[in-house]
Amino acid sequence: MKSSLCRIVALLSFSVAGCNAWALDCNSAQTQADMDECASQALNKADAELNQTYVDYRKRLDKTQQNQIRDVQLAWIKYRDLSCKYANSRSAGGSVHNMALQSCLTEKTLERTKELKALSTCPEGDVSCTR
Repeated sequence: MKSSLCRIVALLSFSVAGCNAWALDCNSAQTQADMDECASQALNKADAELNQTYVDYRKRLDKTQQNQIRDVQLAWIKYRDLSCKYANSRSAGGSVHNMALQSCLTEKTLERTKELKALSTCPEGDVSCTR
């Protein structure tokens, strides 16, 4: 039993290591599956940067402003998702749909990150900015 368990763990470890060793080159993706994976990776990266930017910015605000920016961010996420769903509705059901949708989400997420970074760096005394 112990021997069988050791073999299974070794096989799983080898499989995971094999997957990690293979890295997708998104600059030369040829198949739709590879392009979908690259779009997914780009969205995950953009989303992680947005989340970190949001958390860092929110920490600097007072409680009232923290609640306000939370509400704004939740509304923005809903807007982003609905906007991209609408913009890509013609490709629904097609092989390119997932990639196109994720590319739209990535673009809007990167734009939002820039907006939050601009808000967090506005100069002291600028009443149009919230610090």
